Amino acid sequence: MKGIVVLIDGMGDLPNKQLGNKTPLEAATTPNLDFLATRGELGYMYPVKPGFIPESDEAIVSIFGNELISSTRGQLEARGTDLKLTRGDLALRVNFATINSSKEGNILDRRAGRTLTTAEAENLAKALNKIKIPCKFTFKSTIQHRAVLILRGGFSDNISSNDSTYYQGKFREADKIGFCKPLDDDENSQYTSNIVNEFIEKAYEVLDKHPVNEERKKRGFLPANYLLVRGAGIEPPKLKQYKKWMSVAYMPLERGFSKTSGMTVYSFDYPKLKNLDAYKNLYDGLQKACNFSIKVLKKHYKEFDYAYIHLKETDLPGHDNKPIEKKMMLEYIDKTFFKFLRKFAPPHKIKVVVSADHATPCKLKAHSADPVPVLFYNDSIPREKKFCEKEARKGTLGRMNGGELLKKVGFLK
Repeated sequence: MKGIVVLIDGMGDLPNKQLGNKTPLEAATTPNLDFLATRGELGYMYPVKPGFIPESDEAIVSIFGNELISSTRGQLEARGTDLKLTRGDLALRVNFATINSSKEGNILDRRAGRTLTTAEAENLAKALNKIKIPCKFTFKSTIQHRAVLILRGGFSDNISSNDSTYYQGKFREADKIGFCKPLDDDENSQYTSNIVNEFIEKAYEVLDKHPVNEERKKRGFLPANYLLVRGAGIEPPKLKQYKKWMSVAYMPLERGFSKTSGMTVYSFDYPKLKNLDAYKNLYDGLQKACNFSIKVLKKHYKEFDYAYIHLKETDLPGHDNKPIEKKMMLEYIDKTFFKFLRKFAPPHKIKVVVSADHATPCKLKAHSADPVPVLFYNDSIPREKKFCEKEARKGTLGRMNGGELLKKVGFLK
């Protein structure tokens, strides 16, 4: 193996008062990442381009050298669930969310408080699949609050989301539910938006009175009574192929992206959320991800030229404004996965790139357009020191856009 790319989801951040005006990465004790930094180079990257606030799919697609128009979030998520798709099927990424009522339409939480258990989500999905609309469809819950909706048939994907939080590289905290709208004058786009809106309306009627949500309300938890959809796609993604790469990916998006990019994907079943403790579940997932990544690299590193490893959990404390949790997660990754890489990479002459798909500053509780730090371990003469945003800005790798990263470090010609 020649190189490993590690993307730590949402790792980039801004100085935070809770951490003495340091970022979580700057405040974290990360001796193993710092070891790699002292024997490599630092730089900073705009995952898509300066001023653009990327969704996760846009960032990953860009970092691996693709144009944003070459894929859609819905298609990538659906392909990461192993659901069968035929041309014309409309795929959408879905969030179980919470609103106060369909009449007022106030969004209380875009993720149903992160407390939706796996069993609850599966129970709700079962009920949603009984809805009657003028087409066949499949609704599948995936991990935590996430789900996928596929409308079967010849639909248009030129429709808007009903979730306007992120749109065309800009961020706006949505406080009201919206409607999917056609983005052109084509009759099929109008028809498609009508069908999606009809499904969402009927879904609310099912979800709001469902026994799962009635019980959640009795126990003081937010009901998962509304669906936010985005990333409509009907076309198979046209992505650059990475046949000599392996991938460790366990979330639907990253799994779908890796498969579509021709990588050999190694995955695992994410721990089920059982007891409403979302962060206990995240730490269980992170532990499993780090251990699984180590196991896969040990076993298969001779079979591939490069590896792409994506660690998801660090993004969520950013969305929840939990800088201390984010710092602790970074420290856990350092003392497990990067402790392994520190010993594994040098003797095998493997180069390592560490970065993020985007910044998720805790105080913003959202993705931002800020650049993310880049570490390139190439076993060079010790120069750089602490791996953090501040040091990365001064690093010898300099500034780059996402599509330049792999070429800059020599992983692509």
